[in-house]
Amino acid sequence: MTDRGDRAHSGAPTRRRAAARLFLGEREDARWLRPAFWLLLVVTAVVYLWNLSESGYANSFYAAAVQAGTKSWEAFFFGSLDSSNFITVDKPPASLWVMVISARLFGFSSFSLLLPQALMAVGSVALVWGTVRRTLVRLGSSTANVGALLAGFVVAATPAAALMFRFDNPDALLVLLMTAGAYCTVRALPRGSWKWIALAGVALGFAFLTKMLQGLLVLPAFGIVYLIAARTTWPKRIVGLLIAAGSLVVGAGWWVLAVALWPADARPYIGGSTNNTVLDLVFGYNGLGRIFGGSGNGGGATGGTAGSSFGGSTGLDRLFSSEMGLEISWLLPAALVALVLGLVVVGRRKLSDPVRAGLVLWGGWLIVTGLVFSYMSGTIHPYYTVALTPAIAGLVGTGGALLWHARDRMRGRMGLAAMIGVTAFWGWCLLNENPTWLPWLRWVMLAGGLLSAIAVIVGSVPSLRKLVAVGVLAGTLFGLTGTTAYAVATTTVAHTGSIPSVGPSGSSGSGMGGGGMPGGSGGPGGTAPGSDTDGSDSTGSDSAGPPALPDGTSDAESGTGLPAGGDATGGGGESASTSSALAKLLEATDTKWAAAVDGSQSAAQLELDTDTAVMAIGGWSSDPTPTLAEFEADVAAGDISYYISSGTGGGMAGGSSTASAISAWVAANYSATTVGGQTVYDLSSGE
Repeated sequence: MTDRGDRAHSGAPTRRRAAARLFLGEREDARWLRPAFWLLLVVTAVVYLWNLSESGYANSFYAAAVQAGTKSWEAFFFGSLDSSNFITVDKPPASLWVMVISARLFGFSSFSLLLPQALMAVGSVALVWGTVRRTLVRLGSSTANVGALLAGFVVAATPAAALMFRFDNPDALLVLLMTAGAYCTVRALPRGSWKWIALAGVALGFAFLTKMLQGLLVLPAFGIVYLIAARTTWPKRIVGLLIAAGSLVVGAGWWVLAVALWPADARPYIGGSTNNTVLDLVFGYNGLGRIFGGSGNGGGATGGTAGSSFGGSTGLDRLFSSEMGLEISWLLPAALVALVLGLVVVGRRKLSDPVRAGLVLWGGWLIVTGLVFSYMSGTIHPYYTVALTPAIAGLVGTGGALLWHARDRMRGRMGLAAMIGVTAFWGWCLLNENPTWLPWLRWVMLAGGLLSAIAVIVGSVPSLRKLVAVGVLAGTLFGLTGTTAYAVATTTVAHTGSIPSVGPSGSSGSGMGGGGMPGGSGGPGGTAPGSDTDGSDSTGSDSAGPPALPDGTSDAESGTGLPAGGDATGGGGESASTSSALAKLLEATDTKWAAAVDGSQSAAQLELDTDTAVMAIGGWSSDPTPTLAEFEADVAAGDISYYISSGTGGGMAGGSSTASAISAWVAANYSATTVGGQTVYDLSSGE
């Protein structure tokens, strides 16, 4: 009894000490370091949650799927676009699961839809902080914590992150899961832990269920780091990697297997596929088709230029030019400098050195993902680059802290000066493409950054050594002004449509081609703001034209004659809405589908406006469903009340033969009427 009582009595102080370490840090830490981390998380949460509903439902395509999931658990599981489970969205459903759970808890609304995305930003900042801090531990507590704080801040201050963590596309969850995988990998290194490396595999498995093969681009970096840096025997490292691979397969494969085993006639059609299978998505539209083109992927460009919404022409400069440059490249040059010079400073230290492991992890992530994004010929949008945010942040924090630790040596000081100088110059280049927005900022950033870099170099003189610290502190502040200002500006603008863009209102979304560096025809600001015709959202109210299709066309080009589902058409980024007359007509129905319409985007907007299920003929990318015979059978069974004509039989499905055949059959057998400016056929009136 006495022993048990002593243990129980001693447990409370132990828990209090653990809580104190959590909130106040370790004893050797400076008192301000851990509170600074919590302050970073609080500020991130406030900025990302502030006025979160200004974008409405953001991308109506995914918002409609979330709405469907709140009404049907089957729609939740498969990621169906409609609650009657005709077809799924063209991605796996993991990101939808999180948003649906939020909507079921708090009611379906703009805020409940986007709340998980904003919280994922906070989680990503925390995970990057934790990962960088662990890899820098041998440099000392203060250096490790400051490097980690810098890395976390860079995540929050990246424009691509400010855009996608307040939007309902899958990319927010993708970044969180990949960052979680990086954290678990680093946790596995000190003892070669099989548990932690298995958790890394699970995280990447769910990243696959978020955006398929893009979630696995970090896999080579994680595997190499564990193989060379885990502190265990080589056989145990190999076994650990096999366990991680198995965990990944289980984490990704259980849903794929469930869909494969589910009778096809008892589940929705797999959107984006040509044969109603998930594997076709993996190796076609959402996989190899994205990299090499084809399989419904026509957005990339291999030679000339393409609109900024599709990334521009391929090449190493793609990440620095057009909209991509504005979204992700502010600190990319500094990250590359940190990677190269950081590895030089590490030198010949043993392979298990945690700092080298951090550089290899973040550097491998950046190089593999960056090269794929630079040269992929299929559909790529600038916002995909948010996946590079943790890698750039990790390199800036890790490399910067390492070079600071080596500041007594010339290469350390020169490395710090190079990071500061190149960031100031590149930020000036990017800001110079929008000279009317805060015109003083680019000059302050350039002058302050270059003077700070000079101060670091001059600090090589022994009597002026204090200038190194002054120059690094000032250079860091000046270097972060451009990306921070652009990220904050991005959070103040409403974003709708399928291809959002960054920056202050009216500054981007301008049909910018790729190819050139800033200042050329393909650089940021290559055309006048608001002249976009490729479907980007134009960051607010300047959009001209409906959202782009996966094959590079737009809703207007395919002639739906329906409201563009989510394209900004008026002030505040509001989406075009369904006419009140048409809405009342559909709301009065009680059939399985209130209506059928060509294409997912038009169907999504109708669902959001009427709170009914709408059949999306041809899905998002000319999917071969339903066939004419299947459509006739649904009509005969009384499952569809109305057919809403797109005008040409194409719609968002891109003018598929299936959609055209159905349109012709309906026109030949039913009488048309006009409701709210739309041509509508009453399918219950009989042939």
